[in-house]
Amino acid sequence: MRKGALLAFLAVASMSAQSSSPYRVIHTYALGGDGSWDYVVPNPPNHRLFIARQNRVMVVDEDKGTLLGEITGIQGAHGTAIAQSTRHGFATQGSDQSVAMFDLKTFKIIGRIPAAEDADAILYDSPSNRVFTLNGDAHSSTVIDPRAGSLITNIPLGGKPENGVSAGDGKLYANLTDTSEVVEIDTKAATVSRRWSTAPCKQPVPMAIDTAHHRLFSGCRSGVMAVSDYQAGKVVATVPIGTGVDGAGFDAASSDAFASNADGTLTVIHQDSGSQGDQYHVIQTIETPQGTRNMGLDPTNHPVYVVSAKLGAAPAGGRGKGPVLPGSFSLLVIERDPAAH
Repeated sequence: MRKGALLAFLAVASMSAQSSSPYRVIHTYALGGDGSWDYVVPNPPNHRLFIARQNRVMVVDEDKGTLLGEITGIQGAHGTAIAQSTRHGFATQGSDQSVAMFDLKTFKIIGRIPAAEDADAILYDSPSNRVFTLNGDAHSSTVIDPRAGSLITNIPLGGKPENGVSAGDGKLYANLTDTSEVVEIDTKAATVSRRWSTAPCKQPVPMAIDTAHHRLFSGCRSGVMAVSDYQAGKVVATVPIGTGVDGAGFDAASSDAFASNADGTLTVIHQDSGSQGDQYHVIQTIETPQGTRNMGLDPTNHPVYVVSAKLGAAPAGGRGKGPVLPGSFSLLVIERDPAAH
C-alpha cells in the first residue's frame, strides 16, 4: 500500500474507532451548596450518588438529579462506602482522623470510628464483610466491622494510599502514590499480600477494575493510565490520559475505561482484548468544565457522573482555590449515544 493511501486508511480507521463510542453530556443538574468536593460514589441498588462536600455528604437521585438529603456533621469529608447488607454507610472525616457511620435510610450519623491521619478513600469488601479506609499520610488502612461500627485493626501499607478497589474475591487493591506501586490486601487476614511497581506510570491516584479479565486501571498524575494484570502482579499496558487525574471507572458492558482529569477532560479508553494481548486505545476525549477531576460510574445503567463548579477569586497570594460560587455546583451525566455501534 502506498504511503498516502496508508495514511488515509489510518485516518479513516481512527475516525471510525472514535465514532464507535461517542459519549456526550446528556444532562446537567444544578445541585448548589457551598464547599469543595471529593469522591463521587454511586450506590447501584438504589441509583443514588454520594458526593463528599467538605463538611457533609450529599445524597442525589441518579435518575432525576435531585438532592434526597445530606449526611451532616462530617469534618473534612472525602470518601463514602456503602455496606448494603448492614444498611449502614461510612464516610471518612479527614479533619479528625475518623469515620462516620450513618443509617442508609435516615442519613443520620449513628456512630464514629477512629481511623488514622488523612483518612481519605473508603471501600466495602463483600467477601470479608469489612470496610477499609485508605489513610494517606498515615500510610495505612483502617479495618472496620460494618455491623458493629467498630475498629478491627490498622494495616501498615508501606506507602501513601490513594484510591482502591475490591476484587470481590477476598483481595483489595490500592494505589500507593508516593512509591508508584499497587498494593494487594488480603481482606480476611488483614495483611498486605503483594505489591508491584506501576512504572512507567508515576503517582497513581484513582483505580478501577475489570474482574472478568483480572485487570486494574490506575490513573497516574504522570499523564497515563497503567493497566495491571493483578493475577500476575505486573503492568501490561499504558495509555495516555489528561492531566490532574483523580477519578477512574470501568464499564464491563462497553469494555470502556474512563479517566476524569482536572484539565477539563474525560478520557475514554477502549479495551480491545482483556487477556489476549492487552490492546487499549483512546477512543474519545470529552471536554468537561475545568476541575471536573472526580467521577462515578453506575455499572447497572452505565452513565458516568462528574461534578463541577465555578470558583471565585483565589485567596491573596495565589495560594489555594477560590470559593465555590453560589448555586454553581452541578452534576453532569455522560452517556454513550444509543446509535453508536
